[in-house]
Amino acid sequence: MSKVKVGLVQMFGFLALLSLPFIFTACFRNPYKATNKKHTQQIDSLTDIAALTNNGGIISDTVKQAPYWVGTTNFGLRKPNFVIIHHTAQNSCEETLKTFTIPRTAVSAHYVICKDGTIHQMLNDYMRAQHAGISKWGNLIDINSSSIGIELDNNGFEPFDSLQINSLLVLLNRLKQKYTIPSPNFIGHGDIAPTRKNDPNFRFPWKLLATNGYGLWFDDTLPPAPTNFNPYIALRIIGYDLKDSTAAVRSFKRHFLQDTTRRLNAVDTLVLSNLQRKYF
Repeated sequence: MSKVKVGLVQMFGFLALLSLPFIFTACFRNPYKATNKKHTQQIDSLTDIAALTNNGGIISDTVKQAPYWVGTTNFGLRKPNFVIIHHTAQNSCEETLKTFTIPRTAVSAHYVICKDGTIHQMLNDYMRAQHAGISKWGNLIDINSSSIGIELDNNGFEPFDSLQINSLLVLLNRLKQKYTIPSPNFIGHGDIAPTRKNDPNFRFPWKLLATNGYGLWFDDTLPPAPTNFNPYIALRIIGYDLKDSTAAVRSFKRHFLQDTTRRLNAVDTLVLSNLQRKYF
């Protein structure tokens, strides 16, 4: 086995260990023992894929083949650059954990935070979870490949518990520091998929997060907008997909104004003008 392959196997083996849940005591039976085994098997499968090379050869008789393989020594894991916050739209943490361990659902997240503040890490940060779906932010369309998904146990119609938000802030601090994630890149599922999703909905405390450095926010005093200001260009600069401009407006208002109406008003325009300068 080549040194590169051995290194990759060791590296992904280490990731596999990181992805396993912590066992606090042997007295508790883990109801997810079977799905944890499948999780480990899938990690092993990905490790094998990552370790494979064709020794530099491109399988085609029309392409000149290299006489030997040269493996670069300068590589690492792809790191996340966005954090996407969701609400589960389910009625308990246990219900969500089960949903994310059933193959036919084809959905997952890196973290699930229960109402009491308990954090379940379901997937290593470097792995690609299936949480964003069909979405877009700026020019980015494969958001799953560059983001961490965090699900908050909330059915979408209730306030967020302070214990849950405190745990979220602790987790966001770790993620931001570890991966140097820019402040504007902490956004919601509804922001990246405005025609399909509304989570984490208008009750979510985005201003509190922004105050702590996770997301941007507008100033308390809003200066007048420039004479030639176009609010839809501002939405696009922030990151919203304007394919459905009404959905984009509603998503923006839900995030920044805790408002679920569909039309821009004078205050919305001032907020957009202020945010455009921050994002641009």
